Amino acid sequence: MPLYEHVFIARQDLSNTQAEGLIEHFGAILSDNGGNLVEHEYWGIKTMAYKINKNRKGHYAFLKTDAPAPAVQEMERLMRLHDDVMRVLTIKVDAHNEGPSVQMQKRDERGDRRERRN
Repeated sequence: MPLYEHVFIARQDLSNTQAEGLIEHFGAILSDNGGNLVEHEYWGIKTMAYKINKNRKGHYAFLKTDAPAPAVQEMERLMRLHDDVMRVLTIKVDAHNEGPSVQMQKRDERGDRRERRN
């Protein structure tokens, strides 16, 4: 089955448990349609570059899935219809990266930045 990565932004006025509940909800929808939620991360509340629906911040969540295309399309459709979800991004990948995503890594562990010049 194809591998996908999804990022969605939920409204800022939800609690952390409600935002994490959305992850479980959409994972259940995916598994009901023959897919598998491989891994998920809750990134917390982050400030956005511009306002979306009069919101300056949002709850960010990251999902790694292994699912057929119809299951992903159904999950995306329900995400777009859900009142608490503001934005959705889905990307098809060749392989999932091991370990935590870049957002969850500590700044010292990233190591791919150049050193500053004085």
